[in-house]
Amino acid sequence: MQLFIGGACAGKREQVAARFPGACWISVSERGPEGWRDGLSREVPLVLTGWADWLAGVLGQEPDDDRLRRRLVAALDALTRAERDRGAETVLILPEMGRGIVPLEARDRRLRDLAGWLAQDAAARADAVWYVRHGLARRLSQVNPAADAR
Repeated sequence: MQLFIGGACAGKREQVAARFPGACWISVSERGPEGWRDGLSREVPLVLTGWADWLAGVLGQEPDDDRLRRRLVAALDALTRAERDRGAETVLILPEMGRGIVPLEARDRRLRDLAGWLAQDAAARADAVWYVRHGLARRLSQVNPAADAR
């Protein structure tokens, strides 16, 4: 799994499109974090985007942050297994929110926290994490120890 993270309009989508031409793009905001199953193919990389919009939409529906985080972790674990089984790359595009700034509104703080937890959980499972800023991508590190065995 590859993780591309950065702020709004940082160039994440362009970096992913250039590195993974012909990938199947799925918007989590339209299908939810489990909706990627529709885009599975053995040969084609799978790109999942729209996480922040989905999180913002479910904030009012799910009052329990722990339950929501467990749902996201389960989806990430399922993605990791599916990637291994099908042998094609999975790419997540996630927003970097806040950069240390705490929003005034409770809803905005909750969204920022959930997006941060999602990024941490995704990074823990990723073979590579890319930070994109000003259209430039920098590989942060090899986070997943299992990736060293590949």
